[in-house]
Amino acid sequence: MSTPADTTSGAETAPVSAVEQRLAELGLTLPEVAAPVASYVPAIISGNHVYTSGQLPFINGKLEATGKVSTGTEGYADEPTVSPEDAQRFAAVCAVNALAAVKSVIGDLDRITRIVKVVGFVASDPSFTGQPGVINGASDLLGRVLGDAGQHARSAVGVSVLPLDSPVEVELIAEFS
Repeated sequence: MSTPADTTSGAETAPVSAVEQRLAELGLTLPEVAAPVASYVPAIISGNHVYTSGQLPFINGKLEATGKVSTGTEGYADEPTVSPEDAQRFAAVCAVNALAAVKSVIGDLDRITRIVKVVGFVASDPSFTGQPGVINGASDLLGRVLGDAGQHARSAVGVSVLPLDSPVEVELIAEFS
């Protein structure tokens, strides 16, 4: 599987913030902000908060996998499925994409003082109940790159389908100075 580091387009540049340096230490770089797939903007500022739209796990402009998250013991054989472990990695990709959206409106990720809330959606087989573990991929990534400022409130929700048949989607609210 590709990593978010593979999503950077154009020439490589040195990280410009401590947050981007921590991403680089993990072998990751911020991608270009994903183009909206409908009528919305990737992120918006209200007061001293950035609200991101739901971010899909785009890598190099495409979804690496589609389908419902399943342990493999449920679901229908003719439907594509994604393992919980792969979905957790895709949730981390969503978090990196969300950070790119935040940067697009505040300019410098070091301005983030707290990730206030993360909402994760998991396209789930009806009997799959491991949504919190899947969204840990996003939460753990945010904690690794932001330290204490990455600790947040969170919801992990199972849904029947997500845009473009994505297995996972993540949005967040970030406070900044």
